[in-house]
Amino acid sequence: MNRFITKPSTVNAAAVHSATGSKDLATALNRDCLCVTVNRDALRHELDADLYDEMLATRPNLFSATAVFVTPQQVERMREIIRAVETVVALPAYREEVLAEAPEVARFDPGPRGVFMGYDFHLGPAGPQLIEINTNAGGALLNTALARAQAACCETMKPLIPGPADIGALDDVFHQMFLREWRRQRGEQTPTSISIVDDAPREQYLYPEFLLFERLFRRHGLKAVIADPAELRMLDGKLWHENQAIDLVYNRLTDFTLDEPRHAVLRQAYLEGSVVLTPHPRVHALYADKRNLVALTDDARLRAWQVPEPVIHTLLTGIPRTVAVDAAHAAELWERRRKLFFKPTAGYGGRAAYRGDKLTRRVWDEIVSGRYVAQEQIAPSQRRLRQNGTETALKLDIRNYVYDGEVQLLAARLYQGQTTNFRTPGGGFAPVFCPSPESNPPGNQNACGAGKVCQ
Repeated sequence: MNRFITKPSTVNAAAVHSATGSKDLATALNRDCLCVTVNRDALRHELDADLYDEMLATRPNLFSATAVFVTPQQVERMREIIRAVETVVALPAYREEVLAEAPEVARFDPGPRGVFMGYDFHLGPAGPQLIEINTNAGGALLNTALARAQAACCETMKPLIPGPADIGALDDVFHQMFLREWRRQRGEQTPTSISIVDDAPREQYLYPEFLLFERLFRRHGLKAVIADPAELRMLDGKLWHENQAIDLVYNRLTDFTLDEPRHAVLRQAYLEGSVVLTPHPRVHALYADKRNLVALTDDARLRAWQVPEPVIHTLLTGIPRTVAVDAAHAAELWERRRKLFFKPTAGYGGRAAYRGDKLTRRVWDEIVSGRYVAQEQIAPSQRRLRQNGTETALKLDIRNYVYDGEVQLLAARLYQGQTTNFRTPGGGFAPVFCPSPESNPPGNQNACGAGKVCQ
């Protein structure tokens, strides 16, 4: 039996600290703690019984039964990298270059910053590495509910698991974020209605979260509805859903430029300023187009933009080197493919992304003729757990939910395979905790704090 395991499903945190030191405590917990931390009854209560039962039946791998541990240093490093990205994105020279290559719709600036930016990291040997940035990152409300449903399964885990008060009033934080988006475009007016919009929303894997947002907005006095964009219409200069004028749209579409014909009404309302849309095409162009990672890891370009040297250092050491795939460099990239990961420039959710060591010539020809970037592979760290009586190790990434440059919440995703897929038994979303070997006595402030969910 491993010396850190005192019972089959528990870990002695003090022993881990003594043997490894505080810097390695989170690594040891991820490796040696097999605890089940989710309280299914509490999660059922958080989501409500009917929604939980439906999710369990149709999405059994949406939530993992365990937690992921990170160090305060890792959390601060991720925030440092996010701040560095925000510094560059704010530069006029960066915006001019990025928007010159973006579709016309992205050059319209309505004001909002974009809700739920997702900064996704692998925890590599050299520290956290930013592998991509996404707009309309899903899962924030689901992860808030999951964090509230955690429980210690043994005495040694009690200091590491947060109580409900530790999670904070994230629901209110999220509601205020949408109000801030509204005010960036409308001033001090007050919205009365909001629509959560996606194609065939009931068929979306994260549709349960749409229902949670609908409830959240209604609790705060907004008229809220989940809608397919085909159900929207323009009348008298306003966007309507059935008999309700819509003030604000929470955009969950993956047509980031609103180019598809079925999104024409929403695109018209957005460009005419008839509705506040968040996130919107400009945000995607500035942050989530994968070509931006090429610029953010090009030291010559960064210096030409007069980016401060400490910021350049943070970017070059915190983001895997990324280059554009083109015919001129195809032969070189093919030779180096085993160390690269290939992503479509407008991709999301790991779709059409490929590990270089898995590539066939047929797929490679499609990549070269398409719009792809090649990123140095950073192997994800792992979380060991027990699934159906068998110990297994799952890959993990850490998502920072960010608004206006500020991290609101951290969550992990556990998986097998090339990318997150929510199909791995034992995998799915998991809360992220920051254990403190000193138990974080009152008044001791660090990046996370003992047992607090990362936010």
